[in-house]
Amino acid sequence: MASSNALVLDWSWGTTPATAAALVAGGAYSTAAVGAATGLPASYALLVGAAGAAAQAGADLYQRRPTGHIAARCAGWLAAGGWTAVALAEHTVLTWATTGKWAAGTVVGMTLARGLVRAEETARTERASRRLQKWANGQAKDWHERLHRLFRLDGHEIEGVKPWAGDVGYTVRVLMPSEAPELPADAIRKLAVDLKLPKGGSIQILDGEVYGQLLIRVTAKDVLAETIDFPEDVTETSIYQRIQLGLLPDAEPADFPLTDVCALEIGQTGSGKSNTINVTNGQLLRTVDAVVWHLDVTGAGISLPWLRSWAVDGTVDRPLIDWTADTVEEAHIMLDVAIAAINTRKAAYQDLMHDADDDKIPVSPQVPAIIIVVDEIAELPYELLNKLDTVVDTGRAARVRTVISGLRATQDVITAAMKKQSRVRIGMRVSDPEELHHLFPTGGTRLNPKAAAHKGSGFLSAPDEDDVDSEPTPFKCFRIKPKTINTIAPKLAARRPAVDAISLDTAPGRYYASRWGRILPRLYKDKKLSAATLPYTELEILRPPLDEAKGIPVTGKGQPRSSGNPQPPTSGAPAERPARFGSDALASLLKAPAATATETAPAPEGGEGPEVIRAEFGRVLEQAGNLTNRIPRLLADAHQHVVAAGGRMHTADLAARLDMDPLVLGTELGKLLRAVGIERPGKGTVRAGADNESKPGYTQETLAAALRAYADRHAA
Repeated sequence: MASSNALVLDWSWGTTPATAAALVAGGAYSTAAVGAATGLPASYALLVGAAGAAAQAGADLYQRRPTGHIAARCAGWLAAGGWTAVALAEHTVLTWATTGKWAAGTVVGMTLARGLVRAEETARTERASRRLQKWANGQAKDWHERLHRLFRLDGHEIEGVKPWAGDVGYTVRVLMPSEAPELPADAIRKLAVDLKLPKGGSIQILDGEVYGQLLIRVTAKDVLAETIDFPEDVTETSIYQRIQLGLLPDAEPADFPLTDVCALEIGQTGSGKSNTINVTNGQLLRTVDAVVWHLDVTGAGISLPWLRSWAVDGTVDRPLIDWTADTVEEAHIMLDVAIAAINTRKAAYQDLMHDADDDKIPVSPQVPAIIIVVDEIAELPYELLNKLDTVVDTGRAARVRTVISGLRATQDVITAAMKKQSRVRIGMRVSDPEELHHLFPTGGTRLNPKAAAHKGSGFLSAPDEDDVDSEPTPFKCFRIKPKTINTIAPKLAARRPAVDAISLDTAPGRYYASRWGRILPRLYKDKKLSAATLPYTELEILRPPLDEAKGIPVTGKGQPRSSGNPQPPTSGAPAERPARFGSDALASLLKAPAATATETAPAPEGGEGPEVIRAEFGRVLEQAGNLTNRIPRLLADAHQHVVAAGGRMHTADLAARLDMDPLVLGTELGKLLRAVGIERPGKGTVRAGADNESKPGYTQETLAAALRAYADRHAA
């Protein structure tokens, strides 16, 4: 396994002018000392000095340096060559007089070199400032005339013109006259036409710092249309710093904070959403005080590129992603650990918060933040969404934050807690403006999707440096590719912190250590894992038991909690209601014999009683319930088949098991779910079957929730 900390040779000439002069002087002294002992002719030294002076003159002329500076540098080469020639001719290099002259010349050369460079830098800065001032004066004159010509303004003043980074545009600050404090409504189009802006250019008119002041922002180059590679600079950062996704239209950083807030990202297929997640991963992994967890139950696609260097190639000795939840069961374990860590951290680090005089835990490599990156939120069952809401609502002080991603910005995908707590909102390219309006409630009605029409571009709204939420602004995300990830992985792996022991000293925390032993065999079925994974997979693998009723892992006490088998009531005494609905209660309810019509009370006149058996298309579809069994039989049968199939099943496959028409089954199960307020996540689509295709279907969590709801309703 290759080491991630291998030394590399740096052949760059990272010398200062003074160092360069000292190197020349040292070379001259060494040549004189060795040449005197070996009989080197003095003419060779004169030849080398003359050649150096000629080369220096050519380089200085190419760089257009002042004549005096050129002469001074050439004189330095000739002086070094002359001193060496004299020392060689007289064989006096090791005398105090000759060495003293050499030392004095060296000091003069180093001082002169440093002074020349400083003088040139000052002159270069002054020339650039004069060019910039000349340009700004010309632009101010043109804009003063342009505003007068297009809008017949008088009394206006151009206070300044400031260019942007990257030569992509500039800002004009205008002080408007009192009688015309604003430009007309069609000013943007008129200005764009008058400037003859290219495709992708734009005009933006904003209010200035005082009333009557306008900022006219001119974008002369379409930054959003270009591909911007992920920065090569992967130096260490902190989670306290802002996470940079890309560039704004004015080439300024498009960034956001993540220490105190959560992030929400939306983008349709093909918009560059996955690339945006990977860029977020890359920037998070640059930090030295945050661990990254991934939750992606659709195959861990957001994790695989970052795990390859460790799990397959073995070029790093630790996983960059600290934990990946690739299944619903693993996601439950992860969120249980996160919630327990939130509760534990708040109590355990009180002294740390007191010393920092803050009501939030100070983050450090010893106590890192935990960032949970979630993809395909629509695929999560509602039990997981509830746990995720708990993390979003309660994790701020404990430094457990989330970055949640989904395909659509609709109410059935984004929960209220996610939307409320996620002050950072990223909307990638969408086809429906209404989704942007839902994602950005303030300012969203003025958004035009065409302003971010290029792949990899979108809108960003985030708190600024003063903690004021900004208006959604177009931006272009960096482009990061798999080979780039493999290249930077060794640098990033070396700085990965570990989760603090206090956060794992909980009941669910005991399942953390063996996480990769559960996960890697699923992710890499046909690939041989690298030796770097052995320290993580040779541990005893712990798997929490499953609650038979809920179908989810129980990480609390290690055993499924249930209410036990209810005892039959004594004669004449009402039966005690169970405190909660568990697996044993569910089993007893499903096994209870169905009552006949003669054993139950008659239906009210003109209506259906709870015991009526309803038929459609010649087949009994459901039994609404009876005095003994309140659970709809169709719902119970469907739950059993879905559990037997592994927890997820397409509607067509479930209909075949139940010997029903798929349309009829979907209609009837839909009625049963709506009757108790249960909704299927993700518009009812699930990934199931051998091909793992996304089709309409059901999960055991959804059906189990409906069973509990029916039991609780009838028990009340």
